[in-house]
Amino acid sequence: MDSGFTLTIDWLAFTVLASNPQETMKVLGGDWSRAKGGFRGYPLSWMRVDGLRGVGKLGTNAPRRPNEIHVDLSGGLASALTRDQIRTLLKWVHAQQGHVTRIDCALDDRTGTVLVSTIREAVSAGQCVTRAAQVRHIVSNLTHGTGATTGETMYFGSPQSQTLLRIYDKRLELQSKGQENWHEYGTRWELELKKDRAEQCARALATLDEADWKELVVGLLRSYVDFRQIPKDAEDEERYRAPVLEWYALLTEGFQKGRLAQEQQVQTLQNVKRWVSDTLTP
Repeated sequence: MDSGFTLTIDWLAFTVLASNPQETMKVLGGDWSRAKGGFRGYPLSWMRVDGLRGVGKLGTNAPRRPNEIHVDLSGGLASALTRDQIRTLLKWVHAQQGHVTRIDCALDDRTGTVLVSTIREAVSAGQCVTRAAQVRHIVSNLTHGTGATTGETMYFGSPQSQTLLRIYDKRLELQSKGQENWHEYGTRWELELKKDRAEQCARALATLDEADWKELVVGLLRSYVDFRQIPKDAEDEERYRAPVLEWYALLTEGFQKGRLAQEQQVQTLQNVKRWVSDTLTP
């Protein structure tokens, strides 16, 4: 990697009204096959599996919306798209009277300049200014053998909200799964945007140049979570006016100067099976 900071589209989901399954699958590319079950409430579904890279799911024929089509592209597929491919796809979605329902923006601090432990300590010290109603810290460990730590994640917000931020040790996650490219990663800041926020972000990505779009994503991050030089008992006005912590200022500046990257990471078979299981319905 030629940059310590990169931005990747790590998930993309959308709904269109003025298309059909065959046209949609042609636009998306790849080999699609009819699935046995439904998908997210849609009785008919198709699936695309590119080896261990990722999974795409397409559903249609809902009782009251028979022509509506919904598509989910998991991280392995969405992150492999080039910037031009993403923009072309988003413009097509909007031309088909569609809208984006979810888009995940993965900001990678590939050298791990800011560790998850640093973020956890800042939250504990009251230096986090956020619109999230809750913050959770989860550590995963093996239940056998050495009991080694296999993952550490900070969650800002809830899965039901339109914005959810996950900050986790990507390097540790990949290393624990035995992936050879684990050393190419560090700490990942992943913004999961849904509904209106996803659509706003998608429209910006379809029209703005790369520099302006990166500035927008970093702005979304900073408006949702900021880290400032404040005591734990500071009043609200003081919290929002206090200077930004140096490490966070440098980190977000790095993200803004980073590059929009294609992801080369290959998903594990376990992850692909889990995603298919979670999205298929009887």
